[in-house]
Parts: sequence; structure tokens; C-alpha cells
Amino acid sequence: MFYTLLAAFILLLGALLVYSAVKTLARSRWLLGWLRGMFGLALVAGAGALALIAFDIISYKQLLAEQPVATLSFRQTDKQTYLATLVSSDGTEQEFDLRGDQWQLDARIIKWQGFVAAMGVKPGYRLDRISGRYYTLEDERSAERTVYDLSDGSWRVDVWRWLRRYPQIMPLADANYGSATFVPMADNALFEVSLSNTGLLARPLNGPARDALAIWDN
Repeated sequence: MFYTLLAAFILLLGALLVYSAVKTLARSRWLLGWLRGMFGLALVAGAGALALIAFDIISYKQLLAEQPVATLSFRQTDKQTYLATLVSSDGTEQEFDLRGDQWQLDARIIKWQGFVAAMGVKPGYRLDRISGRYYTLEDERSAERTVYDLSDGSWRVDVWRWLRRYPQIMPLADANYGSATFVPMADNALFEVSLSNTGLLARPLNGPARDALAIWDN
């Protein structure tokens, strides 16, 4: 809810900028009109930037506590090749062809500090990418690698990357990266992925998943 409200507030600011731009552009007179026109266009550009920021922010979900964010199931289609089905917490289902022996899921996390955290605002997260990895170094160097973007489009303004690169822009926000450590893939294996303040955790939900982890740990 917080991230939806924050995005709505930013969109409202953008709408106010557009309103100011329209009023400015509607007034005429030569030099003064030209200056007003340039200022009005700058307001329109600012409104567009705010809208893009809002669309990026609204894609984040609030992390209330350790909670399941996705389930992952695997079906082996060839040697070191699996069809992975990812179902996110909102019911969205995606399929990926992963190459290798292990999988990893990554998420972007925005944590709040200072008075914002004191107000009870929880961290926000967004699933970022899924990738495969091979056991052996030789395969890692020579075999086909697979990694998929989960950010639902590359056209967004990337607020998380801004916070990582320029932390002084918003000192009350901290952009972190959470990753589930590489977990073995196996035919018919089913895993649950949970997210906490410390990162992503993968837990087996059926026999093939538990057997794969047992073999890998040994």
C-alpha cells in the first residue's frame, strides 16, 4: 500500500506540473512568451520524469515480514536443461529454459532509515532476475549461460539503480540486492522462495527438491 500511495503522490506532483505548464504556455507575448514557453516545456518534461519514477516505484511490493514471494518448479527437458516455472506471490506465472545444474533468484530491495523507518514503513522488493549455473568450472566457461530479466520491461526509470549509484539523492533510502544462493535443479523439484530483511531463502517443498539438496550438501 505504501508504495502505491507514494507512486500516486508522485503522479499528483506530475499532474500539477502539467497544469502549471499549460497555464504558462497559454500566455503569449514575444520574448516573455518564449521564456514562458521554455519554462512550460521544462515543466512538462519534469512531469514526464515524475510519471516514469512513479511507474517504477509502484512495481515494488511491501515486505511486512519474512514472507513467500514465489514458488519454482522444474521439469528436465535435456541434459543440464530444465523448464523452470516461476509463480510469484500475486499469481503471475512465467516459464524459462534454464541451462546448468543450479538456479538462483535475485531481488531488488529498498530499505528505509531514520524517521521513515520509525513511522513503520517496511522495505519494498521486486523480483529482478533468474539464472542458471553449472557445477564445474569448465562448463561455466564453455557451456551456454542463461539469465532472464524479471523486471517486466526495461523502459522504466530505474529508481533502485539511482539510489545505488547516488545515495545522496535520498539518504533515507538504502538500495540492496537480495539473492537466493545457488540451489540445485532436479526433475519435478518444487521450491518455495521467501524474502526477509536479510535476503532470499529457498526451501524444498517436495521429495525431489529435498533429495537434490541432500545430494548437493554431500
